[in-house]
Amino acid sequence: MQDNKKEKMGLLLGLVGVICFSLTLPATSVAVEYFGTTIVGLGRGVVASILVALVLIVKKEKLPTARQFKSLIIVSLGAVLGFPLLTSWAMTSLPVSHGAVELALLPLATAGFAMVRGGEIPSVKFWLSSIVGALAVITYATYLGLGQLHVADLALLAAVIILGLSYAEGGVLARELGSWQVIAWAIIIATPFLIIPVLLNVSAEMLHAPLKAWISFLYLAIVSQFLAYVAWYGGMAMGGISRVSQIQYLQPFLMIIFAALFLNESITLFTIVIAIVVVASVIIGKNTAVVKKDSV
Repeated sequence: MQDNKKEKMGLLLGLVGVICFSLTLPATSVAVEYFGTTIVGLGRGVVASILVALVLIVKKEKLPTARQFKSLIIVSLGAVLGFPLLTSWAMTSLPVSHGAVELALLPLATAGFAMVRGGEIPSVKFWLSSIVGALAVITYATYLGLGQLHVADLALLAAVIILGLSYAEGGVLARELGSWQVIAWAIIIATPFLIIPVLLNVSAEMLHAPLKAWISFLYLAIVSQFLAYVAWYGGMAMGGISRVSQIQYLQPFLMIIFAALFLNESITLFTIVIAIVVVASVIIGKNTAVVKKDSV
């Protein structure tokens, strides 16, 4: 009974994280127009590091062990360096809906890495539901004419792979280190490598950016880079990496909804139909059995 309650809380936290992440591409699309790729992609980590450092000091958190530090490097490379920079660059030339459908492959990447690193073996039913969800978003992408891969597409696919590994590694580490501690230490580790590129790209013109650009950037720094990860890693630690990762199938469609609300992008009937198919795969997938290995 207690395990069931813990799993439900994990799924709820995962959903909160996904909702927060779903505003990331729309916010990036707005901010990158005024601040550029480096400031938006890496500058968010610098701003987040100030908040994180204060929290770590107030909480008097102990330093991670050498073994934990190695895992944190992987999380840092994906969540703080690779993904923000690659998606920021891609958003300079692609619409949010384009990025949304490609990022829908994240659950498969996360679950795949979870099998290797997290000690979880998803069942055949789990993989079938994952494939159905993936095929749904691929169909959606093809329908919109996104079949041809451009350099920006390759950047997004690379972002999916590196973030999938980061999610899986962070989900495992969160079980022993704590959810917010994982992303907090990952940000601290990355910060020394962010400061110089960010300072070299700061300009006085940025001070004249409109309010919507500053709100978008601060959202990316405070919520997307830190608070959303707290909920996400906490959810995976409580509900299981593979199972909670299924909720990510909702993310592309939430992104499209937010893009329509804030960026005036259109929502078609086909989008709604595909969304229903994807949601159905999430419901089926999260209820399938996941076998835990005796050791990782």
